[in-house]
Amino acid sequence: MAAKDTEQKPCMPVEPQAEHRWLQKFVGEWVYETEAQMEPGKPLEKFTGTETVRSLGGLWILAEGKGEMPGGGEATMILTLGYDPQKKRYVGTWVGSMMTHLWLYDGVLDAGGKTLTLDTEGPDMSVEGKMAKYRDVYEFKSDDHRILTSHTMGADGTWQVMMKVSYRRK
Repeated sequence: MAAKDTEQKPCMPVEPQAEHRWLQKFVGEWVYETEAQMEPGKPLEKFTGTETVRSLGGLWILAEGKGEMPGGGEATMILTLGYDPQKKRYVGTWVGSMMTHLWLYDGVLDAGGKTLTLDTEGPDMSVEGKMAKYRDVYEFKSDDHRILTSHTMGADGTWQVMMKVSYRRK
């Protein structure tokens, strides 16, 4: 093998595209309130927390949230979101201190530029050892208010809301 074949080419700087710039709307300090139905037929429970979101090179956002957990205690969550120009899709990950699953996101932004829909797969919350389909929808109501609605796919193939989170900029 010739020496030139093994030489590493320098990494070319990447210029953020419009899709990357859109993600910068998340950057900042947020407070949130979560409403979730923890058991069928039971009233909604509310939990609060904070989130700090920063930009990574104008290409990614990194969000670290801290908040109350059902039954007490506090959890830490980390979200990454970016845009893959080759796939023409938004991509990301989510991890939380309350579980061992790495959630992988893949999604699209609506034509109006207000709603990001991310699909993922993870442990079924009601059946041990089974995987389920989930969908997280981020909707910007304004620059200082966004809503996250988390859905799970029911046995009948329809999306069912399991949680809503309202974020307000500090």
